[in-house]
Amino acid sequence: MISKQPSAGFTLIEILIVIGLIAILAGIVLVAINPARQFAQARDAQRQSDIQTILNAVGQKMVDNKGVFAVGGCNALPPSTTTIMTTSGSSSGELGCLVPMYLSALPFDPIAGSGTNTGYSIYQDVNGRVHVIATTTESAIPRTTPIEIVR
Repeated sequence: MISKQPSAGFTLIEILIVIGLIAILAGIVLVAINPARQFAQARDAQRQSDIQTILNAVGQKMVDNKGVFAVGGCNALPPSTTTIMTTSGSSSGELGCLVPMYLSALPFDPIAGSGTNTGYSIYQDVNGRVHVIATTTESAIPRTTPIEIVR
């Protein structure tokens, strides 16, 4: 009598089931990680850091000059929201006078900053408080207001 040897491989159905389970698990992991949101949060963290750096530099210049910013070639801080530019002579009240004494270079927004436009805005309100704003919003992060730090 001839005995039948057991099969030494997987059946097509078994392989398809395993591939299907791997695909489902990969989909769940991809949704949980959400790389687009992670990158958006990283860019927002960079914006927060950049405007904090700008505000610290403005504050340090004011401390060094007894509360006055418009010293040593710096224009007065604008009274209304003005985009920070990097070239001299711009009508934006640029902060080029902070470089290199207080900043190694003016920071640029990860997406909106290009050319001479840093992508950030600044103004000083009537109470003397300085506002630095990152107006760019990320579509992956629902937000109704821009990132702003006031001091």
